[in-house]
Amino acid sequence: MKLLAIDTAANFCAVAVYDPAMGQVLAQESEDIGKGHAERLMPMIDAVLRRSDTPISKIRKVAVAVGPGSFTGIRVGVATARGLALALGVPAVGVTTLEILAADAQTTFPGREVLAAIDARRGEIYAQRFDAAGLALDGPRASAVEALAAELKGSGSSPVIAGSAAPLLAAAFEGMAAEIASTAATGPVAVLARIGAGREADAPPVPLYLRSPDAKPQAGFAVKRSGS
Repeated sequence: MKLLAIDTAANFCAVAVYDPAMGQVLAQESEDIGKGHAERLMPMIDAVLRRSDTPISKIRKVAVAVGPGSFTGIRVGVATARGLALALGVPAVGVTTLEILAADAQTTFPGREVLAAIDARRGEIYAQRFDAAGLALDGPRASAVEALAAELKGSGSSPVIAGSAAPLLAAAFEGMAAEIASTAATGPVAVLARIGAGREADAPPVPLYLRSPDAKPQAGFAVKRSGS
């Protein structure tokens, strides 16, 4: 069985072919493209399949990062994963970017609690805490930086921080020591593949949005239809 992993939830566009039986990535590609995931994703998938010598018909599972992160990027990745899974007649599973960050951090800091935190702009972060065994201690949420820092200080918890919001949180601890595992908006696509390989597909993956899109249609600018 081969698994195809897709992550377009942040500024990177990343794809990997993973062999669960061998426990290793056969080929992967990751590019910091900022925008344009829709144009870049399919050629990247094709290139990774060719480099891993894996015909698309041999893919038996698709794993995709479902966010939180870029609204447009998440939609592109999830739609592509679901479309490929439907065409191939295989399951598709979703993995959150917070899970990927936490799992990656625990390879460097084994046995430590992890706070996965992504900079959501406008003074907010997307965050979730994971215990030393990698199990979620709470659900993913949007929170003000100061509010979450105060909550952690009040609890006496000192987790390793992973994600693009790590510098913001470290600064908000007001001099308290804070270990930072990474400052990326998502973890390696190989970690996504490993998590996805062990996840059951109970329902098709859906985007994880923790707040409304920043871009909204303007009111009062509807164009009249001809003849109305």
